[in-house]
Amino acid sequence: MNTAPLIRTLHDIETIERTALAERDLPPSTFDLISRTAQANPNAPALSFLLQGNGEEQPLTLSYSELLGKIIQTANAFHRLGLRPGKAVSFLLPNLPQTHFTIWGGEAAGIVNAINPLLEPEHIAELIHAADSDLLVTLAPFPGTDLWGKVDALREQLPELKAILCVDMANLLPEPQRSAIKAQRGALPEGVLDFDETIAACPADHLESGRVIATDDIASYFHTGGTTGTPKLAPHSHGNEVAMAYSMNLVTRFGVGDVTLCGLPLFHVNGVIVTGLTAFIGGAEVLLATPQGYRNTALISNFWKIIERHKVSFFSGVPTIYAGLLQIPSEGYDLSSLKYALCGAAPMPVELIRQFEAKTGLTLIEGYGLTEGTCGSCANPPEGERRPGSIGMRIPYCEVSIKVLDEQGQYLREAQRNEIGNLCIRGPSVFKGYLQTSKNKGIWVDGDWFNTGDLGRMDADGYIWLTGRSKDLIIRGGHNIDPQMIEEALHKHPDVALAAAVGKPDEKAGELPVVYVQLKPGSQTCEAELLEHAAAHIPERAAVPKDAWIIDAIPLTAVGKTFKPALRFDAITRVYQAALHELDKAIRVEVQSDDKAGQLAHVYLPRADQALAEAIATRLSGYAIGHRIHHPA
Repeated sequence: MNTAPLIRTLHDIETIERTALAERDLPPSTFDLISRTAQANPNAPALSFLLQGNGEEQPLTLSYSELLGKIIQTANAFHRLGLRPGKAVSFLLPNLPQTHFTIWGGEAAGIVNAINPLLEPEHIAELIHAADSDLLVTLAPFPGTDLWGKVDALREQLPELKAILCVDMANLLPEPQRSAIKAQRGALPEGVLDFDETIAACPADHLESGRVIATDDIASYFHTGGTTGTPKLAPHSHGNEVAMAYSMNLVTRFGVGDVTLCGLPLFHVNGVIVTGLTAFIGGAEVLLATPQGYRNTALISNFWKIIERHKVSFFSGVPTIYAGLLQIPSEGYDLSSLKYALCGAAPMPVELIRQFEAKTGLTLIEGYGLTEGTCGSCANPPEGERRPGSIGMRIPYCEVSIKVLDEQGQYLREAQRNEIGNLCIRGPSVFKGYLQTSKNKGIWVDGDWFNTGDLGRMDADGYIWLTGRSKDLIIRGGHNIDPQMIEEALHKHPDVALAAAVGKPDEKAGELPVVYVQLKPGSQTCEAELLEHAAAHIPERAAVPKDAWIIDAIPLTAVGKTFKPALRFDAITRVYQAALHELDKAIRVEVQSDDKAGQLAHVYLPRADQALAEAIATRLSGYAIGHRIHHPA
């Protein structure tokens, strides 16, 4: 039972923090955390799994004692295969019970390296090498999946792997489908171990290694900094992950009897920590909603039925998920079990929050976090005042500061209230730096504060408002895209002199990648040809630009660097102008810097027309970038 004060204001956070985190008797490792909960609540449901998401199926459910047994067996299997502390097991899996066994068993035996299954084979190999992996866990061949094909194509490039283990999804099917698929497929490829058979041969009551895990031992690597480009791995210690779960649960207050639905991928910190370890520290049940999670159309179409049937208390998503769920009728379903939902990873349009809450009666909590902070750093208080458009206040034990830096990124001073600066974080959940030391240049400011690369301001009550990014990352539906990969691909085109990629606003994805192109003198290429070239040379589909806009000259700074703020403003202008064109062709849009919003679209009406102003407000309500309507004098 969570006996900490309810968080309504910063005062409540400070009250919680008066007892130092070190005095909270937190377990030293994620393994000890799950073990403690299993000892206290051995028969409580810990992990349930839905294979199809049709709303009718009976889930596979493991109690806490059963989950702990599977984790111990997995750790022992990895140990027998040669995994040791300081070495990594990589996993390339969808959301399955075995994915959880791999994560927590891998952390008990060594280090877990999470890999996005949607990446191309060459990028997967880079991440396996970068993590210095000894083992790899992936899917066995199964209809409708391509993971084994990706791994099989890479096997000759991965001679350092001591073993490859395959999770056979056929084992999750009832008979006779299970036997039919196995018979059609035949035996697993030579030299590959069956995951379930391998762990079943190991004891479930103790770690054979005898390992005593220290708080500072590295538990996991998570890839960050974009879905393309050179690997950048953020190591998390056991202490980072335990502290994050504890801090987050002071906000979510998960306890025995609560059910958290996990639809976000388990290669991402939100799925692993928020709807994972944070639930486990409180003794709640994690409902793993299909291998594809929110990508499963059946799950989305049956979402409210699943909420009602399984009495879900909480789920977490990104703006695109909530926009999609708005199209699914919720009337007639009993949603009384839902306490609230969390939205993070990308800015949430205020109008989308209003519509979603009005439609479902559900409280939607906006938050903020990043991989380098293990997961969350800020959230609107569920029991206090929520300020739509804000990412809320810092959560307990996560320090947040707005700092003013000079043009070289050096610390100048603390920002005043409502002054825009760089959002910086520190605390027990913040990592110590990237695995590749070359990536650590300039990431710390004013001592040990991590510069997130996001720009924001803090109001008088401690609520934080994002106003833009000093980083160039494009965030598409919560997934980071490195613009450098887009630019490098376009620079391979013989007619391109300069290319610069930014994000354009999108009602569903938050942002979509676009690229501005300056052609070489005398070149005659067209935008369609540039997009075709981009699609052929960019390995990650999500990073392929939606538009290629040819302009006379890419704007540059005084020192010759691409000036991307001007391009971002232009992209917003183009999108908003096109959206409003159908209302009145004479409407003019101009995007400017704003002291509070960071960037603001000014919409100028051709005439005094209140009905037109209201139509404009409605049309732009789905975008995260704010606007201001100007009537003629």
